[in-house]
Amino acid sequence: MHNCYPFSLQPLPYACNGLAPCLNRETVCNHYEHHHRNYVNNLNQALLRYPAYQSWTLEQLLTDGECLPEEIRTKVLRNAGGVYNHNLYWNSMTPRSSGCPMGTLGRAIHEKYQSFALFQQQFQTSAAAVFGSGWLWLAVDGDDTLQICHTANQDVLDLQQFQPLLVLDLWEHAYYLQYRYNRERYTENWWHLVNWQFAENQYQNRSAAIYRTENLD
Repeated sequence: MHNCYPFSLQPLPYACNGLAPCLNRETVCNHYEHHHRNYVNNLNQALLRYPAYQSWTLEQLLTDGECLPEEIRTKVLRNAGGVYNHNLYWNSMTPRSSGCPMGTLGRAIHEKYQSFALFQQQFQTSAAAVFGSGWLWLAVDGDDTLQICHTANQDVLDLQQFQPLLVLDLWEHAYYLQYRYNRERYTENWWHLVNWQFAENQYQNRSAAIYRTENLD
């Protein structure tokens, strides 16, 4: 997929009704076609008159954002974060979830949290503690340690220090049309959708991914 300007809306890996009943068609379509698309369009608009940065990848914009001109820095970082986070969010889910992690990631979760159930409990507790809008991540750091992390608004984890494995969108627009104010029920049902194969692939590629972001020009 093209990963520099002009950025495009990443295709959903399933139909808009593919995550029902846990996430219904209206919720997914509104989230994807309105919110996600707006971040893509706004990012392209911010870079329109700045050809020097149009060859930068999404990850490079986020990693080296301090090098951007001050007049576009905030707009680029907010919208690049919105694109990156949503791309990962959609890939973090599948209609054919295995229900629990297996392979190397499954073993790492058991080693860190003693059991999958205790990991779920800690993740749920962290999600409930998030005030306002943001994201909850399962990531692995440079020491090869699993971490549950929160970022606010459209902020992204430090990609030089972490390899994201999964992310849960905790903005109200991710669930309000279906769940109203019941964020807890949304996060509980999200477990039925988690794409553990995607997370396993991310985990297996962790060292190479962190190395690449550290060596962006």
